[in-house]
Amino acid sequence: MGPSLFLLTSLNLNGIRSATTKGLVPWLEQLRADCICVQEIKAQQADLTGRFEELAGMRGHFHLAQKKGYSGVGIYTRHEPGDLRIGFGSAEFDAEGRCVELRFDRPGRKFSVVSAYFPSGSSGPERQEAKYRFLAEFYPWLLALKAERDFVLCGDVNIAHQPIDLKNWKSNQKNSGFLPEERAWMTRLLSEGGLVDVYRRLQPEASDTCYTWWSNRGQAYANNVGWRLDYHLATPAMGALARREAIYKDQKFSDHAPISIEYDFTL
Repeated sequence: MGPSLFLLTSLNLNGIRSATTKGLVPWLEQLRADCICVQEIKAQQADLTGRFEELAGMRGHFHLAQKKGYSGVGIYTRHEPGDLRIGFGSAEFDAEGRCVELRFDRPGRKFSVVSAYFPSGSSGPERQEAKYRFLAEFYPWLLALKAERDFVLCGDVNIAHQPIDLKNWKSNQKNSGFLPEERAWMTRLLSEGGLVDVYRRLQPEASDTCYTWWSNRGQAYANNVGWRLDYHLATPAMGALARREAIYKDQKFSDHAPISIEYDFTL
C-alpha cells in the first residue's frame, strides 16, 4: 500500500497482552498505518501504563471498560488529534468501553476516526437484548456525527450483513450476528442513514475472501468457515476516497483478522 495515502486499520485484539505476544508489533511497524483502531483491549489503565501507551511509533487513546478483562477500545495514531471524545453519551454502554473518537480538523475538512466495539449477543438472550439497546442508541449518535463532520468508523460490529458475509448463512439465520433484526439495522444504516460499507464498495461480490472472524471451535479457521464482522463505515465523502483494501491473514494475532483500507487524502 502506498505511503502517500491515509492508511486506516481495524483489529479486534481479543486482549492486547495476548495479541502483542503473537507478532503484532513487528507487523504494525512494517505496515506503517496512519491509525489503527483496536477493540477488545481487555485491560485497565494500569495494564497499559509503561507498556501499551504507544505501539510501533503510534500513540494510543483509549476508552476502557470499568469491568476488568472486558471490552475496551482504542485508536493508535501517528497524527496528533485536535480533540478526543470518549464514549457516545450512553449511561449503559459507556461503562463498557465501546467507543472512542479522535477528531482531526484541518482547513476545509472536519474529519474523525472512530473505533467501536458492538456488543455480542451470542452468550444468551440478555446480551442479545443489550445488543438491540446498543443499536437503538448508537444509530442516532452516528447520524448526528454524520451531520456534523466526515468520519470513518472502524470496528467489530458483530453483524454479518448479507449471506455472502459468512460461510454458513443458512444454518445461522437464528443465531446472533445474523439475525433479521440485526441485518435490518445495518441495511437501514446504509440506506436511510447514508453511511458506506467501505469494503463492500471496493469488493461488492467477495465472499470466501471477505471473512475477518473465525470461531475457535473445530477447524473453522483452517477450513475458512468465517464471518465478516469487522467494518469500515464511512460518510459518503470518505467512502468515495477509498482506494484499496486488505484483510491480513498471514499471521494470526487473535480470532479476528486486521482489515486495512487506504483513503485518497492525507492529514
